[in-house]
Amino acid sequence: MPRLMRLAVVMTMPLWAAEDLRAQSLQSSAPDLPATGKALETPGAAILKSSPSTAIAQFSEALKDQTLPADRRAALLNDRAVAYGRLGQTRLAIDDFNRAAQLFPEYAAVYNNRGNALLAVGQAKEAIKDFDRAILLTPGYAVAYHNRASAHLRLGQTGDAIRDYTKAIELMPTSPAPLSGRGRAFLAEARPYAAMRDFSRALQADARFSAAYRSRAEAKIEVDRFEDATEDLSRAIAYEPGNPEIFILRGYAYLAAKNAASAVKDFARAIELDPRSVAAHQGRGLAYAKAEAFEEAEVDLARAIELDPRAAVAFAYRGFVYKLTAQPELGMKEIEKALRIDPTRAEVHWAKGEIEEALGRIDESIASFRRAIGTKPNLKDASDGLDRLGAAQDNTGDVEIDGAGIGRWRVVARAGRFYGVSADYPRVRVPLEMMAEGRPKLLEWEPRKAPLQGIGTLRFHAGKAGALEIEQTALIDTQTSAVLGILPQRVGDRTSKWTWDESRVAVASIDGVTDEFTLRAEKVPKEAVPVAAAPAPRRVVSSERSDGGSQRGTPFWAPWAQSGWGGGSSQPQQRQSQRSSGSKPKTLFDALFGNN
Repeated sequence: MPRLMRLAVVMTMPLWAAEDLRAQSLQSSAPDLPATGKALETPGAAILKSSPSTAIAQFSEALKDQTLPADRRAALLNDRAVAYGRLGQTRLAIDDFNRAAQLFPEYAAVYNNRGNALLAVGQAKEAIKDFDRAILLTPGYAVAYHNRASAHLRLGQTGDAIRDYTKAIELMPTSPAPLSGRGRAFLAEARPYAAMRDFSRALQADARFSAAYRSRAEAKIEVDRFEDATEDLSRAIAYEPGNPEIFILRGYAYLAAKNAASAVKDFARAIELDPRSVAAHQGRGLAYAKAEAFEEAEVDLARAIELDPRAAVAFAYRGFVYKLTAQPELGMKEIEKALRIDPTRAEVHWAKGEIEEALGRIDESIASFRRAIGTKPNLKDASDGLDRLGAAQDNTGDVEIDGAGIGRWRVVARAGRFYGVSADYPRVRVPLEMMAEGRPKLLEWEPRKAPLQGIGTLRFHAGKAGALEIEQTALIDTQTSAVLGILPQRVGDRTSKWTWDESRVAVASIDGVTDEFTLRAEKVPKEAVPVAAAPAPRRVVSSERSDGGSQRGTPFWAPWAQSGWGGGSSQPQQRQSQRSSGSKPKTLFDALFGNN
């Protein structure tokens, strides 16, 4: 699935000191201005009471008074600049902030706000200097910490971003924006389980925070929880029904969950909202192909290429369509075009593997699928291709960490990330997400006994924050080779509490959040269901952690409170012969959409 522009880059909007941003559940922490003989109006009050254009006119009229003291003039310039910012007139906003800073150099809000304006025009490094100044003037300035974190994230400085978001969370424990921002930073560091927890906490603080639903869905997609991801995206759509990006992301999640019908509908809605969206057209083209609506697929992919002649993914998807219509040689020509445009795209190598499989080049097909996964580990179509060919994923790049394993479990490093692996469970690969500096070390593997046989917990050292040792525990289903969750286990003397029963486990974590996982289907009394109809035992991963868990802010012992914490079928010939026979069989597309 394409990594869709990471949905609005950072998805944390800047926080202006002159506004009470209700949508962010954040209030200004800007310091009060010195008294000037009369009480000053709350900064930005006029903005909250009227439109930005009206506010600008009011501020401009007030600024005509030549008798205004410097601090009062600076406050009016700051507020007018915020109004300019809301109108997108960034240059005018920066001019006013500059004048305000000259008049009143100790006014921290001006530096916070000017930093936001600089960030809006792509000057992240300069913005950080302003946020530094704001924090120097007011060390408890939570909004400035949040905004500086966003600037660090923009620059790819994820460790610095996490530290600043953590400080903002400490200062504003019930505000969703810094929690969501830190979740984005965790995602950027390939720590989706930590990200999911932060997004869930953000949603506890504000259940209408649609950006957190979208981001949590991305994290779930990273760990192959596609159905859960579609649920979160549906919630996000309820709040942003006019955002085509969310429909595109949900469309790909539906495809990964093998629901082509719903995927087609979502991509179609995205095209209605943005008729020139290349991503929506090529996504619907792939969905049509998987629904065996090949003519419709080719039309969409041709349109995507018309809109962007260098759309490598569209060429690759068209090659896949040719494979499904028993034209693999023609499909390979499309792959060659895609490779000339972008030889690094995972989707291109996946489609190449599909066509090589159809041509009987099995070794080349396996190599292409592995290359696709090496670029994008969560590309479900590529992993399905390897499964179909009976090939294991390529782990030749793993480097074992000496002395970090326990029993049959080892710790390996690859591309800067750590994993727990075991010869007993060759398909299980546990991401060892670190919560502070250091390397992981496995501490305990505890397999459960019947009726939870196949479930196990892998506890590991996850870093050190100051003098506090940090541990996490991975909950693993070895029968389905799934990591169900990675949860905080211990910080210093504080430990999480695990409560097991015959079908589920509840984890009351040290961060004040309770996670619940359903591990087995509930037993049905024999007298209630005939023996022949009794459901087979199965393992079900619960929905995301309980949003009803306790949320009491950031406790002092938490690591983030410490300083320094930082598929298509392989039978095209058979389908072709069916289409050329006398009676036209009903296709999958017909079955899905009710066509005759």
